[in-house]
Amino acid sequence: PDHWHGYLVVATARAGKDIYCQKPLALTISDGRIMSDVVKATKRVFQCGSQQRSDKRFRLACELARNGRIGKLKTIRVKLPAGNRWATEQPAKVPDDLDYDLWLGPAPEAPYTPHRTDPMRWRQIWDYSGGLLTDWGAHQLDTAQWANDTENTGPVSVEGKGTFNEGSMYNTAINYKLKYTYANGVELHVESGGTSLRFEGTDGWVGNSRWARPPEASSKEILESKIGPEETHLFTCREGEHRNFLDCVKSRKDPYLPAETGHRLATLMHMGNISMRLERKLQWNPAKEVFVGDKEADAMCSKPIRKPWSLEA
Repeated sequence: PDHWHGYLVVATARAGKDIYCQKPLALTISDGRIMSDVVKATKRVFQCGSQQRSDKRFRLACELARNGRIGKLKTIRVKLPAGNRWATEQPAKVPDDLDYDLWLGPAPEAPYTPHRTDPMRWRQIWDYSGGLLTDWGAHQLDTAQWANDTENTGPVSVEGKGTFNEGSMYNTAINYKLKYTYANGVELHVESGGTSLRFEGTDGWVGNSRWARPPEASSKEILESKIGPEETHLFTCREGEHRNFLDCVKSRKDPYLPAETGHRLATLMHMGNISMRLERKLQWNPAKEVFVGDKEADAMCSKPIRKPWSLEA
């Protein structure tokens, strides 16, 4: 689960091993910063899992946007699946083959329930994950940042509203609507209710109406445009993220989604959750990685850690 990523990555890097870590990178913004710093300090090869960077359909849309085929990029629109309204479950006996205390690890103590450790369910519990926003967002929002050439920085503001399953242990946002603004003026709009992705510019748009469908555009000319040899060709591996990781273990180069990029992506999504929970617009400094003039929001960049666990840089 996401709440274990930081501890496993830091321990593995310090043990001198290269790492493939599933998305999203980290449970919190502060965890992600520590993870990226430790990976860099130990000179480990690190890949954050994302098959979209090797998918030619998404890469083509990004390259068309990056090379000006839609004019100046102005707006990115992303739809992600909504969450589920599951009710709180009653405590149950821990299965004999499960070390439940170890499964909880650094997360707060909580009674065992039949589906708490189910991968389809723990993703909607705040102590272990960030909901469908961080689950599906780790795919689509990575592509959004890739097209905007902001994958190693982030937006300067976020504002969002969400609906939550009040009173349930499944307490991440079910429905949500967010707007991020970047220093270059691009707006990123994210809402629940689909799996689409669209880049809108001054001279047209490109995207798809559902996840993994072929690219669509405002004109045939945009889709049929060829990216020239001197234009921007985004780094990828056509054979996928696992092949890319193994190749980089040998070459000692960074894979296509290294720790810092994964951290910036996770930060983008965590900012959205924090804005929804505080119910207000937030200003963000991507260089210092702090909310501007908002100590309450800054405090939510981390989560309580159960003793004796600790995660230190």
